[in-house]
Parts: sequence; structure tokens; C-alpha cells
Amino acid sequence: MPLNIDRIDHVVLNCRDVEVTADWYARVLGMRREIFGEGRLALTFGEQKINLRPTGAPNWETAAVDEPGSVDLCFIAEASAQEIGAQLRACGVEITAGPVTKIGALGPMTSHYCRDPDGNLVEVACYPDWD
Repeated sequence: MPLNIDRIDHVVLNCRDVEVTADWYARVLGMRREIFGEGRLALTFGEQKINLRPTGAPNWETAAVDEPGSVDLCFIAEASAQEIGAQLRACGVEITAGPVTKIGALGPMTSHYCRDPDGNLVEVACYPDWD
């Protein structure tokens, strides 16, 4: 019998500098910093968590390729597309595309794309209820 997966618990981002990455996600997207385990750093938001792993960190299981900037992430904001764009611009973040209509897990959404300090593609989107 196949497993019934309920949700993603956390994601791990390989980073060149975890402090720079944590500061960007806190400043731009309002995530909270959390220290866990033996001094490891994570970002929390809603009921989710992103663990920040310094590239080359010993004793930390990771993907076959330990490369910062190789992830595409999509976050849903409780804000309108206009508010998302304004926040990114206010933080000095270059919007590489958007607002554009995309299809997310729950249907059509409006997205803005940008990059974090490691070059990961970050999509910040809202569903029509917020637009």
C-alpha cells in the first residue's frame, strides 16, 4: 500500500552564508529566525520551516549536489499582488518577472519572481482571495 503523504515539513537550503540568507528572508519576507539542534539556523513561517545549511557542512545529510542557488521556491503571501510587488521593491529586491498569472497547488495565482542572495529563484504569490 502506498504512503499517504500529508505535507512538506521542512526544506533545507544550502547557503554560501547562512546569516546573509537568514537576514534576507527575514527582511524581505518576514520570516522568523530560529536556532535549533547544535546551533543550526532555520527560518520559520506559518507552520513551515526552512533549515539553512552552510555548503560543505560536515555531518549534515544533504542532496547529492551541495550547491547554493539551485532551488526554486514558491511562497504564498496573505497579501495582494500589488502589496507583494511594493514590498519587494521597498526592500530593494529586483523583480525578475511579475506580476504574472501561474497555476499553483490550489489553482490560478498571481506571482512575482526574484532571487535570494544565493541565486535561488523565489516566487511570491497570492491566490485571488487576497488579490
